[in-house]
Amino acid sequence: MYTAWQANSNVPLEELIKANPASLATAYIFYRYYTYRTTPEEIERGIALLDPSLRQTQFVKVLQQLPTTLRSVEVGKKAPDFVINDPEGRPVHFKEQLGKKYVLLDFWASWCGPCRAENPNLVRTYNLYKDKGFDIFAVSLDRNGDRDKWLKAIADDQLTWHHASDLAYWNCEPAALYGVRAIPSNLLIAPDGTIVARNLRGKELEAKLGELLH
Repeated sequence: MYTAWQANSNVPLEELIKANPASLATAYIFYRYYTYRTTPEEIERGIALLDPSLRQTQFVKVLQQLPTTLRSVEVGKKAPDFVINDPEGRPVHFKEQLGKKYVLLDFWASWCGPCRAENPNLVRTYNLYKDKGFDIFAVSLDRNGDRDKWLKAIADDQLTWHHASDLAYWNCEPAALYGVRAIPSNLLIAPDGTIVARNLRGKELEAKLGELLH
């Protein structure tokens, strides 16, 4: 059996799969712990190493779709549109947020410790650049029934930008559309809708905006 240490270790993906290629646990660990840090090509190579008996499992079906999704939202591609409800329950088209400013599409959740730890960095950067052509559109992966926790986190962390959520947890449709496998996750999108960067944290985001909005 795999231990929690093994699942979170730095064992190379190919080494992990070759050790137990027909194990459902291998497919799950690949799906759960590796896809947020692997390229589409690495995912495809990993799938090829799995025993064919696993191809129809739910984990491998997701893995098979993921490379196409990730390639569709690479840097240089156009950000796909989606519709999602704002905190008042009104539907919002993401494309309506684009056109005038650089927009950070930020995936987070009130229950996500690393997301909450990153929020002060986002607040600082937002305040520095909000009047220079920068905005944030935050999509929460909070659970159904946790609307109040989501709204409280927005208020507590002083997140004074645009917010939306389908309250679907990891079944969040925009997250699936953008191949998000872990949070916090973000994409920086130019006014013309082109993705210019992914997963900028702290000073990295501030430095990138300094280049773009000097």
